[in-house]
Amino acid sequence: MPVKCFAIALCSGERIEKSQYISKWWTPQLAAPIIAAAVVRLALLAAALARTGISSIIFPDTPTYLEPGRNLLLHGRFVVDGLPAIFRTPGYPLFLAITSLAGLPAASIANLILSVFSVFLVWKLSKAAFNDDSIALCAAWIFAFEPLSVAYSVALLSDTLFVTLLLLSVERQAVFLRERRLPVLAMAGLWLAAATYVRPVTYYLPVALALGFLLVLSRVPGITHKQHEPVDGPLGLYWKAPAVLLISVLPWLAVWQIRNRVETGYGGFSSVTEINLYYFSAANVIANVEHQGIQDVRNSLKLHLEQNKLNQGQQLAFMRSEAISVIRAHFEVYLRGCFISLSETIFNPGAGYYDKLLYPENAIHDVQLPVGQNPILRVILFAKAYPWIFAEKIIFETVLLGLYLVAMRGAFRIDISNVFLWFLLGISLYFIATTAAGTPETEARYRLPIMPIVCILAAVGIQRTKTYEYEDGSG
Repeated sequence: MPVKCFAIALCSGERIEKSQYISKWWTPQLAAPIIAAAVVRLALLAAALARTGISSIIFPDTPTYLEPGRNLLLHGRFVVDGLPAIFRTPGYPLFLAITSLAGLPAASIANLILSVFSVFLVWKLSKAAFNDDSIALCAAWIFAFEPLSVAYSVALLSDTLFVTLLLLSVERQAVFLRERRLPVLAMAGLWLAAATYVRPVTYYLPVALALGFLLVLSRVPGITHKQHEPVDGPLGLYWKAPAVLLISVLPWLAVWQIRNRVETGYGGFSSVTEINLYYFSAANVIANVEHQGIQDVRNSLKLHLEQNKLNQGQQLAFMRSEAISVIRAHFEVYLRGCFISLSETIFNPGAGYYDKLLYPENAIHDVQLPVGQNPILRVILFAKAYPWIFAEKIIFETVLLGLYLVAMRGAFRIDISNVFLWFLLGISLYFIATTAAGTPETEARYRLPIMPIVCILAAVGIQRTKTYEYEDGSG
């Protein structure tokens, strides 16, 4: 397989024997993948600006971040059209507003820097998880060229900042599992709170992680401030670490919910939940049940909402109630939509942004092949209409499937009792579940949070060793 051979060439060399875990912040060998990542991303940005100008880095969602962010930066209020903004959380809007003061290309460069920094974080996380220098370096090389990460490194969207903050949190959690120091876990919680302010998809992740730590720590002999100085007996195993994580995350989220409640009467963290339920999940169910076009259904739902003349908070409560009623009445249809959405998100080759860059003259995203046709016939029609783009998608799909297969091989090579295997898989499953349940929309970028983990497991799969056992770092 070409992907595997390329990765083996990059990651070849004698494997360093495992030893007691020592936290490291740099190695000279890491310079090469970081420089390579920077060169690839800068080349993409230069090509994008040269071929299609600034429009190549602007997406339909970009203005929805920029307007409230600039209002917050310049006027001290997070508003859109004079109303409190509750659809977007302030993390990325503020970042975009600050970095775009010198122009939108400068904001794209800031995104690019974060993407390159994520290569370093993938190395750190790999080292913390498996205590193997060759695996960590190999994972950094793979992520440096991972197509989805490269593509969205220059796009003015929240994904790159979100992945960076998520990796900062996950790496600190992995170090906590090694060193069992509560301040490290508290820092992980702060990074996780920051990530949630960028994308609310991690809103429920602290609770899931707290439950996971509760299970994991039942096997680990004591939480310590220092490596050999126990501070608690068995009681600490069951509540201290989960409590520290929750306390370091939840109060920050509550601050924004209080703001929303005070200014709009809406008590949630972000109205994206209700909007996705109403205009996407419920609309998709109605469209399938009544055999209508999805846009017609959305227009009808919008008209129905406007007729009630409710304020912001009341509208969102109404949307949630109506959407849940529709989903409950046709739960099988909803589940089928979730499965289709998840499948297409995971296996979408992710070539769309490259299409936009390389073929600006072809309005490929506006092409509407007949809905309801046999999927095989749709593929044939697409291949005939756009043979070069079809070939490009085949190449991207081959790379993606190759990466998945090597990652699966890596997962099977890790000892089943290895806590880091379940830690990484658990985080991946959380994002898979939230993606499936959240919206019927299918975009490859929704899988971006799990791609660092896929790259790490792929690095394990490339190595010759067959198993990695859990080390708790206690010497």
